[in-house]
Amino acid sequence: MGNEPFSDFLQHCQQRINQILDALLSNTGGPAEKLHQALQYSVLNGGKRVRPILTYATAEALGGVNGDTDLVASSVELIHAYSLIHDDLPAMDDDDLRRGKPTCHIAFDEATAILAGDALQSLAFQQLTELQNIPAQISLQLISCLATAAGAQGMVAGQAIDISSVNQTLTLEQLEYMHHQKTGAMISASITMGALSTGNATTVQLSALKTYGEAIGLAFQVQDDILDVVGNTHVLGKQQGADEILHKPTYTALLGVDGAKEKALQLHQDAVKALSIFDHRANQLRAMADYIVNRNY
Repeated sequence: MGNEPFSDFLQHCQQRINQILDALLSNTGGPAEKLHQALQYSVLNGGKRVRPILTYATAEALGGVNGDTDLVASSVELIHAYSLIHDDLPAMDDDDLRRGKPTCHIAFDEATAILAGDALQSLAFQQLTELQNIPAQISLQLISCLATAAGAQGMVAGQAIDISSVNQTLTLEQLEYMHHQKTGAMISASITMGALSTGNATTVQLSALKTYGEAIGLAFQVQDDILDVVGNTHVLGKQQGADEILHKPTYTALLGVDGAKEKALQLHQDAVKALSIFDHRANQLRAMADYIVNRNY
């Protein structure tokens, strides 16, 4: 898996995680059939699967993917899926489109969307109770890492800051802090957890991967802001210009489009430099940095 062309690696990882998620969410019928339909609708509707791909690429850099890596990859994607459902709600970003389709609360209803998000968050942690090949201490590290990144010290805090920042003018430092929490925390966790899933990660490697993760986490958001200005709704799968409509602080508003592109390139360089301690087995991580900065959706 590690030496194949990046496009093949990307496709294989996407197929692998999609099969895992499909099997995980295959339960339908019964009194809660509508809830199960909402789970399938929200998780199995495409998506780039960036976070599980980062998990796989990191495990590859440290010696190989195993069954525990699959469980970790599914857990980070389930958290991501839950966060998107809740972010789209009327009380949050009030979005009607996600990945080119009606958002969960539009396709079903608001109560079902809230419950679907709750269920996916629980299911994510359930995955980490089924780890087989690593010591209990590392299992606890994985659970702690995901809980911290997804909660009030990470993604949820970032979303809270994002909501309170509408119509506010943030400094670049404040904007970066918000996105380190909202987007970067879970991207970094996907990488750290991929490393831990191998049972081989050293302190030095984890430190380098943390630097890499923070850089590409910010780069991901900078590129999102650029695409919100220069992209189109059909390609993006969500409303183009939504951030501007909502008067949200963005990198393009602070730096201009050209300045934001320069910022993304600098972050890309920082990410690749952080991987200098790794050999060729980290080439898929290097390629992921390219992919994040150059993507057009």
